[in-house]
Amino acid sequence: MDPEQLERKICAAICRSGGLKAKEIASALDMDRSTVNRALYASPLLKELCYQDKDYRWHGIIRQARPHTGLFEFSGYYAAVSEFLGLAEGEWMERLTEGCQRIGRSLNDTRGLYHSFRDCREQMVRLFIDLKDMLGEGCLNWEIAFEFRLKRASRVRIYADVLVITEDRVFSLEFKMKDAVVREEVMQAAKYVPYLEIVFGPDYEVIPALVLTGAEEIFEFVPIGKSDYILPVCSGDMLFNVFDEYLGFLSGET
Repeated sequence: MDPEQLERKICAAICRSGGLKAKEIASALDMDRSTVNRALYASPLLKELCYQDKDYRWHGIIRQARPHTGLFEFSGYYAAVSEFLGLAEGEWMERLTEGCQRIGRSLNDTRGLYHSFRDCREQMVRLFIDLKDMLGEGCLNWEIAFEFRLKRASRVRIYADVLVITEDRVFSLEFKMKDAVVREEVMQAAKYVPYLEIVFGPDYEVIPALVLTGAEEIFEFVPIGKSDYILPVCSGDMLFNVFDEYLGFLSGET
């Protein structure tokens, strides 16, 4: 079993329980206790997502069901979509800035970071105006997180721009203020998927997408590196198509 698959199984067992000892995790997963212990103490990701209490029971920080209690601890901003839409830009920016400082997200503005935050918010507001018209108010009960941050290892950081969480899917959106596809940015949008699968558990499908906010009327699928996998790329005005591709609301499949 590869390390990521092992992490995924252990994290799911912990996050679905009220607290488990290592031997109970091993029994539930039909594994050796030594294998479980090595993963719990050696994996930076598990050590960040789980903690051990005084009785040696392991608990998950992020609940693997809606609402995702604990997701706030890793996000610059996290809320229900309805709450997000109810905030004026200034209040939202204030909360996002405070949240980024809380999670250790650098706010160096030399590359127009705050401008990118506002651009990202504008795209998401427009998306949910579109989705509300197409899906109704049910989409306002979804969850949204901006600037989701994890430490994969001492020198590896996971920064997802926006996560949109439906009943059974997590859309991981990478935003670029550009009008053309760049191969490295496609890879960047895709690379967080294995780690988000660990965070959200086996009941959620993680869907990455690249959003080009400097473009218009783009919606296509592009290869991820040299693999056979493809990733949706769209302009901001076509972002609703990414959701329709997997939820099927325009064709009446929902």
